[in-house]
Amino acid sequence: MLATAPDRAVPGASLKAPKLRGMRVHVVSDVHGRADAIPAAAEGADVFICLGDLILFIDYHDHGRGIMGDLFGAEAVGRMVELRTAQRFDEARDWSRSLWARLGGDRDRIVEAAIRRQYEQLFAAFPTPTYLTFGNVDLPHLYPDYLREGITLLDGQTTTIGGWRFGFVGGGLRSPMRTPYEIDDEDFAAKVAAVGEVDVLCCHIPPHLPELVYDVEARRFERGSTAILAAIHETRPRYVLFGHVHQPLTASLDIDGTRCVNVGHFNARGTPFVLEW
Repeated sequence: MLATAPDRAVPGASLKAPKLRGMRVHVVSDVHGRADAIPAAAEGADVFICLGDLILFIDYHDHGRGIMGDLFGAEAVGRMVELRTAQRFDEARDWSRSLWARLGGDRDRIVEAAIRRQYEQLFAAFPTPTYLTFGNVDLPHLYPDYLREGITLLDGQTTTIGGWRFGFVGGGLRSPMRTPYEIDDEDFAAKVAAVGEVDVLCCHIPPHLPELVYDVEARRFERGSTAILAAIHETRPRYVLFGHVHQPLTASLDIDGTRCVNVGHFNARGTPFVLEW
């Protein structure tokens, strides 16, 4: 958009070239239920991008929040968080099964109803246009029920925004956590390959580098993608944007001229990463 020029030249006034308004894109990831913070995070953006993990199953800081906290209470969830943090995943699953056994009822039906309530609020909060992909805790088969005009889902696909080409790769890789949308390395790599050369590669998980995948609070390495790392070396996008690791050892670094950025744990921060050109 060109700035408005005066109708007549004013004697003695300096003449300035009209300014060309650039693009402003706001990017978030790991929303985990923060529908309330989305409108403010989208303010001033030409385009809004979400890199997944919309659902809040367990809040590691406030154990009474999230689906599990609502159902079982803070004390029970605190025990599960303790086991997971200690990487005692089998014991954590046993504890979860014992909680569900006490509750009774159809577990799948109860969880899906809770997820649908969160999705309804989150998708309603998205501005237009919004582009989004899946995180590892999302349920892809439910997304179509909440998409509307101006809210575009992309996974292994590309789109052009302001003259730049953006590629999207959603989901996570197989891990001991066994979250809902984890896929095989080969399937994930195929999505990265399908995206090809782009200016901005948007993924839920980071490239596989220790400083990008280590969570300093959880004290463990999350799974990153060697396929993303290979794509950086081969195609050299301007940016690779991702989330997944909530408290990374390193939030951003350069690889062969590509800026790799963890756009932040939106649930905790409530602010977007801003990309302008």
